[in-house]
Formats: sequence, structure tokens, C-alpha cells
Amino acid sequence: MAEELRAKRRLSALVMLAALALGACERLAPPPVPRGNRVDPERLSQVTKGVQTRGDVLALLGPPTARGTFDEENWFYISGITQVMPGRYLELRDRVVVAISFDRRGVVQDIRELKPEDGRDVGMVSRETPVPGTERNILQALFGNIGRPGLGGADAASSTMNNPARMGR
Repeated sequence: MAEELRAKRRLSALVMLAALALGACERLAPPPVPRGNRVDPERLSQVTKGVQTRGDVLALLGPPTARGTFDEENWFYISGITQVMPGRYLELRDRVVVAISFDRRGVVQDIRELKPEDGRDVGMVSRETPVPGTERNILQALFGNIGRPGLGGADAASSTMNNPARMGR
């Protein structure tokens, strides 16, 4: 009975030590790092649809993090806080994405704050694009380097002798 009680105490002490060790790991983590261009809500409220232009938005919010891929009509202000936790991957916290759309004249047309549910999952494609000329048959693989200068033989020895830098001096 006394042995059983000691075993339980040892187990609880080990559990508490493990919990303390895991808690200490979080204290060893580097500090969070702000990334991107965080839009100040007060400044964003000063941007009015149909009134402000690209220059006004640039003066109020600063340069965008990203612009539209095929046009200049969409600006994106993307920000977040990243932190590396011990034993884990990089974590992204508090992500904010503000999208501002302009018309053809450069006047603000729409302002949206995009939420995580507005995003779409993008599936990776595992196909590879073949590159012409990289296919080698078995004979080319076996005998491909014969006769090529600089890969061994007399040419390699003479080029080393003529160039002291190749000799390590």
C-alpha cells in the first residue's frame, strides 16, 4: 500500500515536471514579429468611396503589400503577426487583409476587409513540365562523359597546373 502511494507521488511529480518544462519552452520562444503593412482603422475610415484617388490612399495608408496581378485596380494591405514556437512550425496570428478597388480613373470604388472564410484552398498540382533534351538513354548515361574536357584525364591535370588558384594556392 505504501509502495503504491509512493509510485503515485512519483508519477504526479513527473507529470508536474513535464508540465513545467513545456511551459518553460514557451518562454524560450522568440518574440512575435509584425509583418506586412497594418492598416490603421482610423485612417481607413478616412478613405471614402467615389472620392479618394490612388494618391490619397497612398498618402493615408502607405504603399500596398500587393497589387493586382494583371491590373492596378486592386490594392491589398496584408498584415499579420508571426512567431516560431519551439517544436512547431511558424504560426501566423492576427492576420488582416484589406482590399481596395479602384475604377479606371483611379478613384476608390470598393473597400473590403477579407476574412479567412473569404479565402479559397488552392490544391497543389504534382505534375512536372518535361524539359526537352534532358532525357538520356542508358548508353549516354554510361559513356556520356568520355571525351569531355575538364572532367578528368590529361585536360584536367594540365588545367590545374596552369592555374594556381585551382591548386588551392
